[in-house]
Amino acid sequence: MADGGDSTAPLIKKEKRKESLGWFEWGRGWFKVVEEFLFQRIMASHLENPLPLPPLDGITFVVTGATSGIGLEIARQLAQAGGHVVMAVRRVKLAQELIREWQDVENSEVGTGMPLNVEVMELDLLSLDSVVRFAEAWNARMGPLHVLVNNAGIFSIGEPQRFSKDGYEEHMQVNHLAPSLLSMLLLPSLLRGSPSRIINVNSVMHYLGFVDTEDMNLTSGRKKYTSYLGYTGSKLAQVKFSSIMQKRLPAEAGINVICVSPGIVQTNVARDLPKAVVAAYHLIPYFIFNAKEGSRSTLFAATDPQVPEYCGVLKADEWPVCPYISFDCRPMNASEEAHNLETSREVWEKTLDMLGLPSDALEKLIEGEQIQCKYGSERH
Repeated sequence: MADGGDSTAPLIKKEKRKESLGWFEWGRGWFKVVEEFLFQRIMASHLENPLPLPPLDGITFVVTGATSGIGLEIARQLAQAGGHVVMAVRRVKLAQELIREWQDVENSEVGTGMPLNVEVMELDLLSLDSVVRFAEAWNARMGPLHVLVNNAGIFSIGEPQRFSKDGYEEHMQVNHLAPSLLSMLLLPSLLRGSPSRIINVNSVMHYLGFVDTEDMNLTSGRKKYTSYLGYTGSKLAQVKFSSIMQKRLPAEAGINVICVSPGIVQTNVARDLPKAVVAAYHLIPYFIFNAKEGSRSTLFAATDPQVPEYCGVLKADEWPVCPYISFDCRPMNASEEAHNLETSREVWEKTLDMLGLPSDALEKLIEGEQIQCKYGSERH
């Protein structure tokens, strides 16, 4: 007698997995990018430059990528407002020289002579071992961290695909994996500094990004690699991971995860651009923010006293995306793809797997437990 199992089994048509943005999403993304490029100065005309900051005495900030561009401006202005600033950088000597220059300006031009509370610690986001060493060194102080600014990022326009020594595509590692690992491992210090904030410097270019969680390292060959693909995907991954992290952090922990768009800023990518494109940049200075202007949204997100209230409203409403501050220091909505909670959870899980962290790492760290990580030493 023939087996009739197949005849009674339901016929289920497997839904085709989405592999890229649709044309409508892609077009809307480019519209958003062009709109920001053409009108950011008008839309941000209500902001002062530099942005006035509240007194920051007693508040500790870690700023990655603080030796150039908006990272330099962020670190300098936080320090001048009285904050304790830790410059987490690859080029330690350059950072130390910058601190001396800032202090000279404080002594002469400003005339206050107030010593700036700035220090330098080495951090190389192209090495996940370096990220772990930094977190271990900071956590060992047993002091508070009030604001982590994940500013460092790369956009190697026109360059061939490159991989870190950890084996990850460089955009994905520097822009997403390394900051995510740093944020997770610094949770004990952020808890001690509660209420505290994690600020992820993102980009409007995430609107053009797509993340295939089966190929986050872009090695399958299903798509031809371009630096544009690497950059936009890494920035969307950052928003998605931030959204799930914000959801999973209990309200009583007092830690908020916020993404910001600095606007279209010349110094963000100028060092990685072809010479012809750099020349074009200089022809259109009216549209593009300088570093000081580009730093305003991050400084606002890091210091404004009303930001936690905004975060709390979104959390209470179970909004699918993390709080997002635009270049004009107003709340903005992330891309449609960023609102896909299912794929955001996949990005969260895949990221933890790539970093060698357990799926319950956040919960364990919040409870004060140690976790295992395949980078650096064994426990954190």
